[in-house]
Amino acid sequence: MNKDHTKQLINLKKSVAPYEKYDREASIRQLVNTLVPLVFLWYATYLSLSVSYWLTLLLAVPTAGFVIRTFIICHDCCHGSFFKSRKANDIIGTITGIISLVPYRQWKHSHSIHHAGSSNLDKRGIGDIWIMTVEEYEAASAWKRLYYRFYRHPLVIFGIGPIAVFVIQYRFNAKGAKRKERMNTYLTNFSIAAVYGLLTWAIGWQAFLLVQIPIVFVSGFLGIWMFYVQHQFEDTFFEKEEDWSYVQAAVEGSSYYKLPKVLQWITGNIGFHHVHHLSPKVPNYNLEKAHNATPPLHKATTITIKTSLKALHYRLWDEENKAFITFKQLKSRLRNPEHAAEDLIIKQRRLQNE
Repeated sequence: MNKDHTKQLINLKKSVAPYEKYDREASIRQLVNTLVPLVFLWYATYLSLSVSYWLTLLLAVPTAGFVIRTFIICHDCCHGSFFKSRKANDIIGTITGIISLVPYRQWKHSHSIHHAGSSNLDKRGIGDIWIMTVEEYEAASAWKRLYYRFYRHPLVIFGIGPIAVFVIQYRFNAKGAKRKERMNTYLTNFSIAAVYGLLTWAIGWQAFLLVQIPIVFVSGFLGIWMFYVQHQFEDTFFEKEEDWSYVQAAVEGSSYYKLPKVLQWITGNIGFHHVHHLSPKVPNYNLEKAHNATPPLHKATTITIKTSLKALHYRLWDEENKAFITFKQLKSRLRNPEHAAEDLIIKQRRLQNE
């Protein structure tokens, strides 16, 4: 990366700095227009049990959408961007974390590590989805390869993942977690148990499970999907420590997920992920403004719902070609080495044209 490119990337960060200011009225308004509809929709989903369970499942989808929007508030609180007061962020972050089944301090810790090393091949493993390079995969044992193939299968990531992560994994503290983090996880678990217990007492365990299970699954699925496609797309950025740049990783290693306006609103503008990684202090309600006011950011890799589906096939990061490949492509390359050389030439020509 040349000096001019480096300077340009640094100037991008300065350009979005004016949008890092929180707006207390906007934050309070978002709390109201998120939590009130969530409560209403949850109750409507419960009432629909007396009509048809198909209607219940249908209503569980928008209800789960508002759970995602609630989590975005928790996410902003983790970055200290939702309110000026750290205490206010901690309180609201913990409450919205309880609703979305995410322990606030535990997630804050792992997510800060994710931001500090996103797209850095030497700092993978915490707060991100497991990615192996082609070289690592080829050097791995048969059992590790099998486990990785199982882990990376869409049915595992998006089918088992929502329950494994949000229901099970987040209930336990990471090894070496500090006291505040551990206590926050205990508080979150206790609060979830109390709320779920109260609702079970009020409407019965069967009705509660029929309503809550689809909501948890759909919201978990959507959360994992958003996180997955925001960093795993064609022409993304991954480098080792010596060639890694925070700003370059933010702009080139995070996508602009262009969603229909309704979905953009429900997901708290997190589709502007390139802006978020460039400046995590920008509140979610300012992300679009920062993007629109900064022309160079318009060149960020844009994906749509249709094009994001390609990410389902990505399995391994090819360091040589700077691209994701499938297991099938790797197998083909091993059988026909000349294909790998052709891919490299095509990739180099494309980079030169850019």
